[in-house]
Parts: sequence; C-alpha cells; structure tokens
Amino acid sequence: MPELPEVETTKSGIAPHLEGKQIKEIRVFEPRLRWPIPSDLATLAQGATIVSIERRAKYLLFHTSAGTVIGHLGMSGSMRIADLNSPRRKHDHVELEMADGTLLRYHDPRRFGAILWAGDNWAEHPTILALGPEPFDELFTGEYLFQATRKRSIPIKTLIMTNAIVVGVGNIYANEALFMAGVRPKRAAKRVTRAEAYRLRDAIVDVLTKAITQGGTTLKDFVNSDGQPGYFAQQLMVYGRDGEPCITCGEVLKLVVIAGRASVYCPSCQR
Repeated sequence: MPELPEVETTKSGIAPHLEGKQIKEIRVFEPRLRWPIPSDLATLAQGATIVSIERRAKYLLFHTSAGTVIGHLGMSGSMRIADLNSPRRKHDHVELEMADGTLLRYHDPRRFGAILWAGDNWAEHPTILALGPEPFDELFTGEYLFQATRKRSIPIKTLIMTNAIVVGVGNIYANEALFMAGVRPKRAAKRVTRAEAYRLRDAIVDVLTKAITQGGTTLKDFVNSDGQPGYFAQQLMVYGRDGEPCITCGEVLKLVVIAGRASVYCPSCQR
C-alpha cells in the first residue's frame, strides 16, 4: 500500500506538470472505487485552474479555482503524467486532461482508492476532519507523543499508526521507527518512557524523511509519478526481514502479528 512517502513522491512528481493549468476535461471510465466518484465531478471541475496540489496524510488535495478534489491511492493506485496519444491501460480509471495537452492518469487495479469532490470547505470533509498532526508539523513533538501514550494499553505500534494521533505512519515505517528507537512494537503505549517517546518521535521523522528523499518504498504495486518503483526498500532494517540477523547486533529478528499486521523486531536491541 502506498504510504506517506509514496504519496509525497507522487505529489512532487505531478505538481510541476499541473499547477497553474486549466482543466479541459475529466474522463471517468470506472466510477466504482472505494467510494463512488461523484457523477458530476467532470462538470464541477471542467474549466477550472489547478491552483496547487497538496498532501494531507495519504490524501492528495487538488485545489482548483472551483473547489478541491481529494484523491487517495488506496492499496494499489498510482497517478502518472502520460502522453496524450498513449493507449489507456485496463485499470486506468480516470483521466485529467489539461488545456495544454498534459494528461494525468489514475491507475488502480484493486479500486480501493478514491476521487472525491470537497468543494470550498475541504478541511471539513469527513476524510480530512479527524486527522491528527503531520509528522513534520511543529505540533508533533516528543512531549506530544509521550502525553498521547499515557493511560493507553494498546501496543505502541498501534498507537503511532492511529491517524488521530499522527498521520502517515504506515506499517513499514512503524516497524522501522520502533527499531530505531529501541522499542518493541507490542509494548503497551503507557509503558513507554518520556525518553523513549522523544526518541520514537525523532525516529518517525527520520525514517519518513529518508523514504521521501529516496522515492518511497519498493512494493509490488507501487510506482511513482514517472512509473518507476521507489528505492527505500533496500534500506529497510527490520520490515520483511524476520528470521534474518539484526544488522546491529546479529540477533535473529522475530515476527509478531499486531492488529493483523506483520511486526518484525530485534529481541536484543528493542525492549
């Protein structure tokens, strides 16, 4: 599943091609995504100018002169700038053609993504309203994270993957950040010390920053806006490496399942 770095990489790839340009036409070939694409989307946005493209959590916000379109890549979605004359592929469900001929295609084999209309009040849209701070916001401090853990018995990994606490810490990056901070993923959140919370906050920011810089994580379905895979997978320290030696101490990495998600940790380096 594309996580925050993959979505940020997509935004950075498509924004220079679309911002400041007028929408000529929106073509919807398959409206049945996670939520149905509004039947009047093409009418609402046609002729509007894309003012800016922003990322909020894993959502892409296309701010236009007529209102905001919210996009989500779901489990297997991608957005690419394509040649106007290139053939449309089987799972290219939406095309956005600009007045100058620039073409954006939304590709989603599993159809778990979304293309929604939020109008002028996008911050109040149900998909956006309950989101917590971005990991790069000044609000997301070590003290904020420590206070969020108090009196909570859920595993610390579950807590940092909760969008109401902080957005964008998906499964891969939660595994990596917890390893960097020396905290076992199954530890009750309320058992995390202040010092550990501060380290974990810094680790979350660090691992996400590195992933964005390197283009996201290589997954089976994910490609960036140029159709290329991400390259952060070669840097992963624990995720997907259960049964292999820890790169720090050599101990065999262990696998536990938390809330249905694979969690790999080092029993020696993480406490």
